[in-house]
Amino acid sequence: MQILVNGEQREVGPETTVAGLLEELELDPRYLAVELNKQLVPRSDHSDKRIEAGDQLEVVTLVGGG
Repeated sequence: MQILVNGEQREVGPETTVAGLLEELELDPRYLAVELNKQLVPRSDHSDKRIEAGDQLEVVTLVGGG
């Protein structure tokens, strides 16, 4: 199914979760914020939150500074 990740079309399987998508993208969830259809997805929900066709996700890397 087609979804939008950071403005780019992407094909994912029908049972894909947020955690599964991050794994496919080889991203470490400890350093990310994920927004699904303009709603923040808490890290504790990544494994349970399924992605649906047409969903829009924004994945943002957290960067510390000093």
